[in-house]
Amino acid sequence: MNAPDAPFRIAQSHLLAAHDLEPSQLARVFGAMRVNKLDFADLYFQYSRSEGWSLEEGIVKSGSFNIEQGVGVRAISGEKTAFAYSDDISMPALRDAAEATRAMAHAGRSARIAVKSRRVPARAGEARLLYPGIDPLASLADVDKVKLLERLERKCRAKDPRVTQVMASLAGVYELVLVARADGVMAADVRPLVRLSVQVIAESNGRREQGSSGGGGRTDYALFTDARLDEYADEAVAQALTNLESRPAPAGSMTVVLGPGWPGVLLHEAIGHGLEGDFNRKGSSAFNGKIGQRVAARGVTVVDDGTLPGRRGSLNIDDEGNPTQCNTLIEDGILRGYLQDSLNARLMGVPVTGNGRRESYGHVVLPRMTNTYMLNGDRTHEEIIASVKHGLYAENFGGGQVDITNGKFVFSASVAFMIENGKVTYPVKGATLIGNGPDALTRVAMIGNNLKLDSGVGTCGKEGQSVPVGVGQPSLRIDGLTVGGTG
Repeated sequence: MNAPDAPFRIAQSHLLAAHDLEPSQLARVFGAMRVNKLDFADLYFQYSRSEGWSLEEGIVKSGSFNIEQGVGVRAISGEKTAFAYSDDISMPALRDAAEATRAMAHAGRSARIAVKSRRVPARAGEARLLYPGIDPLASLADVDKVKLLERLERKCRAKDPRVTQVMASLAGVYELVLVARADGVMAADVRPLVRLSVQVIAESNGRREQGSSGGGGRTDYALFTDARLDEYADEAVAQALTNLESRPAPAGSMTVVLGPGWPGVLLHEAIGHGLEGDFNRKGSSAFNGKIGQRVAARGVTVVDDGTLPGRRGSLNIDDEGNPTQCNTLIEDGILRGYLQDSLNARLMGVPVTGNGRRESYGHVVLPRMTNTYMLNGDRTHEEIIASVKHGLYAENFGGGQVDITNGKFVFSASVAFMIENGKVTYPVKGATLIGNGPDALTRVAMIGNNLKLDSGVGTCGKEGQSVPVGVGQPSLRIDGLTVGGTG
C-alpha cells in the first residue's frame, strides 16, 4: 500500500461498503442526534483481527485469535459526553445508537451504553503513511510463527548453561478504523502492530533470577530477523546473569543515573500523564496552570511525537480523525503545552494536538500520549558516569506507579549498578526510585547525547483503557533522588 488515500479506500470498503453503507447515509445518523445543538459529534468504525502465541519449555502453551468490529457514536455538549456503541455495523444499529446518544445528551448527563442488536460528504482528512498498511497475521504461516518462538528459545538457551527456563510470546494486530465527524471530515487508517517478548530464568548456587527483552512496531513479522532475535536473547540472558551476581541495593538519598531508552518510562508515567489535557482542565495535575513557567532544569526538552515512522506509539491519525503531531511539552525547562483531544482543547481554548485516543470502538476518547521522550543534551554517557562519586546507575526499569495529583512515583529498577568514584562497579538488586515528577525534573543535572527510543513494547493504561505507546530518553543524571533498597 503506497498511495496516501489507500487507507481511506480500504477502510471505506471494509467498514462501510461491506455493510451496505454509504458515506451519504451517515447524515441520517447525525440528524438523529440533532447535531446543531451539539458542540461535537462523531462515528468511530473499527475492525480488528488479533492473535497471540506463547511458548514455554519448548511447548506452545497458548494460542489465541480474535476478531472484533463495531461502531461508537459520540455526541458532546459543553463538558458532557453521551456515548453509545454497537458490535453491529448497520443502519438500524447506528440509528439505535444515535437515538440513545441523543437521549443521554438531552438529559444533560455523561453516559456510556452498549446498543445490542447535516450531510457528511466523503471528504478525507489529511493523508500520510507512517507505516505500511499490511496485515501482520498473514505475513507468516502459523507453523512458522511457532518456529520463530522456538528459534528464540534455542538462542537464549545457547547463551549460557545457567539458563533453565525460557518463555516467549508473539502477538500481532491488524486494525482498520474510519472516523466520520459532523463537521464533514472523514478519515481512516490501517494499523498493523506486532510484538515479540522473551523472559528467561537463570539459576546458580540455589539462586534464581530473571531477565526479559523484546520489541515490535507497526509492521509485520518480517521485523523479527535472526539478528534481532540474537539481540533479544543477548539482552534477556545478560539481565538474568547480571542479577545472579547482584548484591542488596543500599537505601538513601543519592545521585541516580538513568540509562537511555526504556528508562524513559519514568518520564512517561511521572511526567507525561500530568501533561494530559483532561487532568489539567480539571485542576488535578501537578502541572495545572503552569504554562510558560519553569518546571524543569535548563536543557530539559520533552516532546510527544506521534509521527515517527513505524513506531509502536505512532498513528497516521488519532481516533478523532486529526493528524498526529510532534508536540513540544517542555522546552529548555519551560512548560509549553498539554496533550489535547477535541473536548479538552475546546474547553481550554487551545488547538487540538492529535492526541485523542481510545482502546476500541466501545470506549470514549481521552487525551493520551503517543511516543513521549526527552531530547538530547550535550554530555556523553561516559562523562555522566565519571561525574558521580557515589550513586546508582539504573540501566533498566521494571514496574512502577504514580499519583497524577502530586506526581509522586515509585519505580523498581530491573537492572542496576553502583557507581563508585566515577566507575560502574557491582550490580544491585531491589533498588526502587522514589520521588515526584515535577521535583525530579528540577534535579536533572546532566543530559546525555545518546537519545534512544524503547524497542517497541510499551502499553499505557488510563481509566481502564490500554493503548500502545513509545518512550525514550538519553542518559540522565538526577541529583538527590531517594532510593529504596534492601541492603
